[in-house]
Amino acid sequence: MPKDFINLLADLEEEEVIKLTKQRLEDGEEALAVLEDSRKAMEVVGDRFAGGQYFIPELVYSGELLKQITELVKPHLVQSGETKRLGTVVIGTVAGDIHDIGLNIVEFMLNVNGFEVHNLGVDVPVEKFVEKMQETSAPVLGLSGFLTFAFDSMKETVEAVEAAGMRDKIKVMIGGGQMDEEIRKYAKADAYGKDAMAAVSLAKKWIGGN
Repeated sequence: MPKDFINLLADLEEEEVIKLTKQRLEDGEEALAVLEDSRKAMEVVGDRFAGGQYFIPELVYSGELLKQITELVKPHLVQSGETKRLGTVVIGTVAGDIHDIGLNIVEFMLNVNGFEVHNLGVDVPVEKFVEKMQETSAPVLGLSGFLTFAFDSMKETVEAVEAAGMRDKIKVMIGGGQMDEEIRKYAKADAYGKDAMAAVSLAKKWIGGN
């Protein structure tokens, strides 16, 4: 079933994907397994976009599908109505990049794990990141990017945070399609997270239970 689900979502078959999501949850399958398969499908979408098979409309549509799936999954992830807020995290896709699939999964996972998340969306100018960090006093900044030219935008964003005198007060994590440890060093970030759960682990480590 997971392979069928991944293929259907990657092919943007809305009706069948939603039906299968409901069926999997009703059958008692782990909500996190559904999210993980969604992530795998979005990787396929990303590859198709990078390969010229999909374009901006398909990316946007896949993001909408993902939102529908996460809305169905959410009640199965949250065990209690009261979630203690662990801390604040600001996230966004850097300037020049419109990829928000992974970003939305990260927002969702941070949220259900007790963090207050400020998602600035895609193609976020450097100044907007700095303003939001100043406004919220968030101790963690998450920068997302899928395309190679996001590398420079990430570096510029970290440098802008530094110039604003906040660098020693915050931790910066990066993630996305082409990102790795080498890009982390280049962008002068504190950590690279390979997926949404890595982002949650980093945020918990940095913020703790305070």
